[in-house]
Amino acid sequence: MNETKNNAAPIRDARTLGLPKMLILGLQHMFAMFGATVLVPILVQGYGLPLSIQTTLFFAGFGTLFFHVCTRMKVPAFLGSSFAFLGGFQAMAAMDSGIYAGMAPAEKLQYTCGGIVVAGALYVILALIIKAVGVHKVMRFLPPVVTGPIIILIGLNLAPSAVSNASTCWWLALVAMAIIVVANIWGKGMIKIIPILLGVVGSYIVALVAGKVDFTALAGTDLIGFQPFVTNFGGSIAKFDISAILVMAPIAIASMMEHIGDMSAISATVGDNFIEDPGLHRTLVGDGIATALAGLFGGPANTTYGENTGVLVLSRVHDPRVIRLAAIYAIVLSFSPMFAAFVSSIPSAIIGGVSFILYGMISAIGVRNVVENQVDFTNSRNLIIAAVILVCGLGFTGGLTFHVGGVSITLTSLAISAIAGIALNAILPGNDFQFGQSANSDAAASLGRY
Repeated sequence: MNETKNNAAPIRDARTLGLPKMLILGLQHMFAMFGATVLVPILVQGYGLPLSIQTTLFFAGFGTLFFHVCTRMKVPAFLGSSFAFLGGFQAMAAMDSGIYAGMAPAEKLQYTCGGIVVAGALYVILALIIKAVGVHKVMRFLPPVVTGPIIILIGLNLAPSAVSNASTCWWLALVAMAIIVVANIWGKGMIKIIPILLGVVGSYIVALVAGKVDFTALAGTDLIGFQPFVTNFGGSIAKFDISAILVMAPIAIASMMEHIGDMSAISATVGDNFIEDPGLHRTLVGDGIATALAGLFGGPANTTYGENTGVLVLSRVHDPRVIRLAAIYAIVLSFSPMFAAFVSSIPSAIIGGVSFILYGMISAIGVRNVVENQVDFTNSRNLIIAAVILVCGLGFTGGLTFHVGGVSITLTSLAISAIAGIALNAILPGNDFQFGQSANSDAAASLGRY
């Protein structure tokens, strides 16, 4: 499996193309990841939490480089900001009980980021367990019948936010949606890889012509600044509270499954089994520590990007050096407050239009996870697990708050559904899920059969 389905052999060493072409390839890779990476802080700012675009960009680049060090420079993967945690950000922004009553958004972001640090630590714990007992035993507790519905819920719980933003100017939201659809369905080459970025840029130009853009945020901003190290909450590190941890940390279950799927897909695309060498435990450690470091300094959780695999397939350039160049570009852009302010001027309606498709795609990934792993819903056991997860995720809209030793603890609907799913899967008999460790070129994202 050392060749792609294309006639030409893949390029394993981009240096053979010459430095100028190599630099351009790195720029292409960065732009393919760029749209989704900066969209996360924009969406979180819409919830009312001051997540910095510059901090996000910096830790996407830094996290990618750190990941490559952890994986012995072998895995051609890019770490961008994770959409899986958007539901947690939204829940924390709305939390107004206990210590969070009347709390300023900047301080609330600190506690939210503390939960992200713990979520990153869970990656490391899973990596240690996998190293100790083997990947097959661990994955029996996290089969697709559990992770699939949880990923579906992430998108569904965010759907009202998409409608709310789009309703500020429906025609502009529809323009953004139309551009994304056209680029994704009929686009060729690079256009097909970056439909979200094109949707944002194209609709922004339309909004500019229509006078819908407010440039107030650009006034007085500097072209160069050190915002990544002086975060929007005053440069202080993350704070920790059990409620915030219970909101954010359980989301790591879904993002870890996304990580495993991406590693399987990249392995199949490149023709090297990265789950075995350098090992899934190493890729999890790289992703987890990168996430924890980002959270510690005010950034969102990181995750391996599915868009990354699309670029590998299209360009047939499988050299990790190209991805490291993309990471360096992201770090350089992070030092421009003017660039961050320019991104913040994007109208809410555009974000809503993009979110319409994006949030639906998150849920669709969960459906794909279930379908590709052939989860049998004629089996009552699987049907019960999925049903309880979905009802918990959609029914507990306000979460569940209880008190332990005078401490107020709030579980979000997503956390409740994750706990219920894992518990039922462990208790109910008939768990015959088999995790497929080796990559399969005919089904890159398939992790096993259930």
